[in-house]
Amino acid sequence: MTRALVVYESMFGNTRAIAEAIGEALAAEVVEVSQAPDVLPDDVGLLVVGAPTHAFGLSRPATRKSAADQATGELVSPGRGVREWLDTLAPLGHHVTAHAFDTRVQAGWLPGSAAKTIAKRLRALHFTVPARPMSFHVGGTPGPLLVGEPARAAAWARSALVGHQA
Repeated sequence: MTRALVVYESMFGNTRAIAEAIGEALAAEVVEVSQAPDVLPDDVGLLVVGAPTHAFGLSRPATRKSAADQATGELVSPGRGVREWLDTLAPLGHHVTAHAFDTRVQAGWLPGSAAKTIAKRLRALHFTVPARPMSFHVGGTPGPLLVGEPARAAAWARSALVGHQA
């Protein structure tokens, strides 16, 4: 029996809330990126990866420092980000379907997306990425999530992702 794993990076807790909603919908283990395995266990058949969009893309050390400077409390992901985790992730020894999501400000059309970058990197690592990445929206840089976004994330997980579990 294969299982699902949700890996997330979150500065202010918004991406964590989306990851937890997805994890609950999939009955998946949810792991903050600093605790994510560098070698996926053989029983993981579905991987969902999410991060906040920083400076129109996936976070970097400089954008995480900028986020830390804006924080009024402790950061959720103070260490490595999804970018660095994907850079160290070992080659797959088995087939894994993967999906990407991000959190981002909803303000008309904005270029760039952490989720699109995650999906591209997952494909380069030979994951099967069958669907377009998904974005969930926050009201501003520190949040909060817009009303209904965790429920939308759970619905996305149940409808789009559950069929990909092996």
